[in-house]
Amino acid sequence: MRIGVVSDTHNNLRNVARIVELFNEANVDVVVHTGDITQAKTLDVMADLQSPLVGVFGNNDQERASLDLAVATHGFYFQDPPYEVVWASRRVVIVHDPAELDGVLTTNHDVALHGHTHLQRIENRPSQLIFNPGECAGHMKGLNAIGIVELDTLEAKLIRF
Repeated sequence: MRIGVVSDTHNNLRNVARIVELFNEANVDVVVHTGDITQAKTLDVMADLQSPLVGVFGNNDQERASLDLAVATHGFYFQDPPYEVVWASRRVVIVHDPAELDGVLTTNHDVALHGHTHLQRIENRPSQLIFNPGECAGHMKGLNAIGIVELDTLEAKLIRF
């Protein structure tokens, strides 16, 4: 199973449209947004994804009524962190701020996904991956990236754009 991972889009609609293209080309099974969507129109653009979209809300997702409406309209699933799920027999925990992993992340989790820092993180621990694709909102020129996690091998790769 291939998971697309995106974080901190911060309503950069041009980048979000490109992100949708990249995930569709990569033929991912599901896309995870690790928070800081900021506005519902970002989710409207993400409705063009060819795979399901799930995720958590971040500290800049303060327009919750409009975000919740967009989530429901498009059939997405979002919740406050942490969000724990099992895909392909792998336990995955999703948060926005990596500090939210404290007291949540255990050795029973195979994958931890987060955002918030706008910094890329691919940390391989014994039988565990902690991953943040980093910047994709255009705030840090030249650093835009999304990620793909292969659950079979617990490998993560960055797609820069």
